[in-house]
Amino acid sequence: MAKIIISGASGLIGTALVPSLISQGHTVACLTRDDSQVKKCGNAPAVPWDPQGGKIDSAKLEGLDAVIHLAGENVSSGRWTEEKKARIRDSRVRGTGFLAETLARLARRPKTFICASAIGFYGNRRDEILRETSAPGTDFLAGVCREWEAATLKASEAGIRVAHLRFGVVLSPRGGALAKLLVPFKMGVGGKVGDGKQYMSWITLDDAIGVIEYALKDETLGGPVNVVAPKPVTNSEFTRTLGQVLGRPTLFWVPAFGARLAFGEMADELLLSSARVEPARLQAANYPFRYPELEGALRHLLSR
Repeated sequence: MAKIIISGASGLIGTALVPSLISQGHTVACLTRDDSQVKKCGNAPAVPWDPQGGKIDSAKLEGLDAVIHLAGENVSSGRWTEEKKARIRDSRVRGTGFLAETLARLARRPKTFICASAIGFYGNRRDEILRETSAPGTDFLAGVCREWEAATLKASEAGIRVAHLRFGVVLSPRGGALAKLLVPFKMGVGGKVGDGKQYMSWITLDDAIGVIEYALKDETLGGPVNVVAPKPVTNSEFTRTLGQVLGRPTLFWVPAFGARLAFGEMADELLLSSARVEPARLQAANYPFRYPELEGALRHLLSR
């Protein structure tokens, strides 16, 4: 069994990952920035750190088998002011760089550093099929993701296996995009956004956890790994499928200008952007997707 420490353990993925790892017999600790996060670590011990201030008890990191780094400012909460965008970038780039440098200096370094990234790396690419070898995009989130992944360099140079897990939209009724959509869709006022042709590359929370656990074991999974289901869907397809699963109409429509009016720049990069991403490396590694198709995934998540 492995000794693992996790940052971002209070988030959607982290709160599901910690108990899953503990149930398998792993020894888990959580990197936490304040006391409010400690309660969300379950029975796992908390190790304080201040990534912006450059403070951490590095002795607590000695002798670990793996570090899983999930921390980062929520990109979908609130409009993207310049201050918000700076927090999005700094929470990922500075925090990751600080952690990578700390791990590189350890006498007994971990073998594995699993670092969250996102398919925002690819930017808005319409219906182009995107694999791990595809070029990055040029918008704000693409730039953040490029810097985010580059910030792990010190760990790689120290001989630590670094896996950049490029997460798609993680589906769970407990949080994230799906949780926000459930109320309007259940009320029968759900519908497509823009022309509905933009691709949405998704993954269930179950499979997101499964991929992290798979990456802990598979030593060939270094570098970028697209964490998405094998069958991305357009916004129209997602809307129609969610409506069918809930048994509700999906006649409402949010035009592109309406989305931009409500959410500003965030609308273009999160709601109207198209990323048709393929999990090429996971498929090559024979990762067994539990929920590869959207309808089955939604029926599982919503118990329908």
